[in-house]
Amino acid sequence: MPWQEILEKVVFAIIIGGVIGAEREYRSKSAGLRTMVLICVGATVFTMMSILVGSPNSPDRIASNIVTGIGFVGAGVIYKMENRLSGITTAASIWVTASLGMAIGAGHYWIACIGCGVTILVLLAFKFIDKWIDHNNLIRDYKIVYNYDPETFNRFDGLFKEYKLEAHNKKVAKSGNQISGFWKVQGSKDAHRKFIKCLIQDNTVMEFEY
Repeated sequence: MPWQEILEKVVFAIIIGGVIGAEREYRSKSAGLRTMVLICVGATVFTMMSILVGSPNSPDRIASNIVTGIGFVGAGVIYKMENRLSGITTAASIWVTASLGMAIGAGHYWIACIGCGVTILVLLAFKFIDKWIDHNNLIRDYKIVYNYDPETFNRFDGLFKEYKLEAHNKKVAKSGNQISGFWKVQGSKDAHRKFIKCLIQDNTVMEFEY
């Protein structure tokens, strides 16, 4: 493999990794510009080395381990925040960037270009779809603490229905004269906002979290 071709592939990997990394850096994600460039360049070099030093019958022997190895890098950016996992999209971006680097290393530039274009489309355009879904179908966990009263005990179930919210997995805990209710609630963002405003103005509610 001539050095001009090697240089061409490395430069192309820097560009592809930089495009994806710039989007992640703009959103202040844990794996940003430098990380994505290094991943893409690393996958490219490993693939080229696999072709150069691999046996004639299995030139993909080294490159095939990239798929396994990149999983450890992706797992490092996934973390639990409150009641949900965060960083999964960035981990998937790392995985895709490595695959694009492999395509570049193998000389399939069009595959890398198309894959990069699709990746940017998903990261940018689909973000608006995510926001629309969250606006119309948001799930929140509510904890409401109040003094026990027979009339108040089931009142919150009625409030959820009044504000067009669906409550699931109701749990109740009692401590002294205080009742702690736990609900997983589904509904539009506006419905949640109105319900929270109602709780703030409710004098019977001693504490609530969401």
